[in-house]
Amino acid sequence: MRMIGLGLRLAVAGGREAITRLIVIAVAVAVGAGLLLATFAGVNAVNVQLTRYAALYPDPSAGGSDADPLWWAVREDYFHGEQILRADVAATGAGSPIPVGIPKTPGPGEYYASPALRRLLAATAHDQLAARYPGRDLGTIGDAALTAPDSLLIIVGGTPERVGRLPHAQQLTSTGDNTPAIPATVVDLIMSVIVAGLLFPVLIFIGTATRLSAARREQRFAAMRLVGATPRQISVIAAIEAAAAAVAGTVLGFVLFLAFRGSLAAVPFTGDRFFPGDLSLSVPNILVVALGVPAGAALAAAVSLNRVRVSPLGVSRRVTPRAPRWYRLLPLPLGLAELAFFLIGPMPETSDGQMAVFLPGLLLVMTGLLLAGPLLTMAGARFLARRSTRPATLIAARRLADNPMAGFRAISGITLALFITSVATGVITTIVANRGTAPTGSIDAATLSTYAHDGPASVTGTVLAGLHSVPGVRSVSVLRQNPVEHHDPLVACADIPAVYGRCGTGAAVAEVANDFIPYRGSADSTRVWPAASVSVGALAQLPVESVVVGTDGSAAAIERARTILELAYPDFFVAPNVPGDFESEFANTLRGWQQLADVTIVAGLAIAGCSLAVSVVGGLTERRRPFSLLRLSGASVRVLRRVVALESAVPMLTVAVIAVGLGLLSAQLFVKAQMGYTLEPPGPEFYAVIVAGLTACLAIIASTLPLLERITGPETARSE
Repeated sequence: MRMIGLGLRLAVAGGREAITRLIVIAVAVAVGAGLLLATFAGVNAVNVQLTRYAALYPDPSAGGSDADPLWWAVREDYFHGEQILRADVAATGAGSPIPVGIPKTPGPGEYYASPALRRLLAATAHDQLAARYPGRDLGTIGDAALTAPDSLLIIVGGTPERVGRLPHAQQLTSTGDNTPAIPATVVDLIMSVIVAGLLFPVLIFIGTATRLSAARREQRFAAMRLVGATPRQISVIAAIEAAAAAVAGTVLGFVLFLAFRGSLAAVPFTGDRFFPGDLSLSVPNILVVALGVPAGAALAAAVSLNRVRVSPLGVSRRVTPRAPRWYRLLPLPLGLAELAFFLIGPMPETSDGQMAVFLPGLLLVMTGLLLAGPLLTMAGARFLARRSTRPATLIAARRLADNPMAGFRAISGITLALFITSVATGVITTIVANRGTAPTGSIDAATLSTYAHDGPASVTGTVLAGLHSVPGVRSVSVLRQNPVEHHDPLVACADIPAVYGRCGTGAAVAEVANDFIPYRGSADSTRVWPAASVSVGALAQLPVESVVVGTDGSAAAIERARTILELAYPDFFVAPNVPGDFESEFANTLRGWQQLADVTIVAGLAIAGCSLAVSVVGGLTERRRPFSLLRLSGASVRVLRRVVALESAVPMLTVAVIAVGLGLLSAQLFVKAQMGYTLEPPGPEFYAVIVAGLTACLAIIASTLPLLERITGPETARSE
């Protein structure tokens, strides 16, 4: 206890400088701890979203109850490119389980709607949306059944016979079980990369802050060794000093997280907002931050005093550190080789297996960047020294070449932030480019197709007349099943609208794509469809496969036609859709991940910039005597400012280019091996954010330079 008391007294015994240092460390740890908590809570919230989404598609064998079963069938509907999930339910007895989020199971002609869908129904013309769900509105679906506050979900009641014949209908004997989250390799990878993108810079920031004024403390502790203190006592005092500030910062970090949790939940980082309660922390999360951050700070302080523990004269015996060796470059090619292997090697079939091979490769490249950073810094410094013509450039280059590890340590957080967000942005941009929606205003986006369960039995004149009466509908075509198995449907040549192509000379019936648009293709008025060996008379006897409605592309025309088709063929599994409806939800989610990646870039660079500022200020404080001697020997303050700026800016800009390049290369290897895509380069906004972030980091360095003149006066050289 006496050692603890001594450590706490020594922590504040240095006057204003010591108090300022402790406050800076506490604030840095508070920001870092708050971001760690937000990161953990964000991961938990995403898992909750995926778990609730998975609960909409439950495993009927997981119940194991003797209760009367509940018929359950989930289908997809669309409105203006937004996905609406429709759950049809029917109780088979008084003991049937009740769906989560509602007080009772709706009967035939009744439904519950989510708050967002209720607002949409109230704000939309009846024949465009509400007419699809006739019946009595029983109320609102609770949050427990919704993936997000903006979820569009409707639970519609029906008879067991009606719901039981729907596609993929199943009987449940329990609801609301802890359904495992949906495994999604791409989402898991992006989340892992983004978490690392925030986690590593935060940890580096905390470590940098706890090393603040390390040289001054080394001198003080070395003096204590000379008067009889043991290495163990020095370690205990150093750990107490660092842990005291870290504990205060950690407590403040929890306060910051709780204060801003509501604001974080309202930001659609993943494409959907979170419920504030979903941004929760597990007991391990709390323990990791509450215990791990102070322990890490104490460990960093203890490690930084290694020379003092070895010898009380260790501080005075300062020599140039050994230059980093070439083997630091090895993890980089090894990590890239692992990612590239699956371009030619067998790909694991499961998502867990794919994560097990891709994520270690990325972590290996990240580790390689950290290990190779000092070597790259040294190479850049020596190159700069050979070509320097000014004193400031020569001094900065020599200092970086003598101790490249210290020079790189200040910008290591920036390096990782740039690499990680380059990977995430490259993957997201490529997937969105390859699986995005059809361009707005194109013929593709104006084509509405419907596929009823097992095909519509017939297309009545009433349905055709209703479709033709919709303003904006230009054509209605009935496609019929091809008697040749696994072949495209058939249509009379006279029923092919000109915008989708034509038949060859002499053909009466053609084999066409399901909606006149080939897979990964577009509508083409010059396309010639292959002829079919079926007569027009025989065609009329074939079962109907789909109905294709050509519109002018207006939202009102598409939604009115969609409503007519849904009411005419209510057994659909996927609602009548235009090209892009399938992809819209996925593309919106990926754009949410892109937004999250952009936030990670900004946050990562901001954290790394703060780490850089603390490192620069700490370096100035520790080197004020050498700088003071340089001033006494005739060097101007302007020259010294250039030295400090170059020491940080040169390695930062050099390694930034390498980090971004390696990030995009890793993204290319992943998307090529995983999906067969070629990397789609990020847009100008990505590079603009990076340039803005690096500019902000340079501004942070510039903001520390006025301190140089105040701490390098002649009195400093005399007092030191």
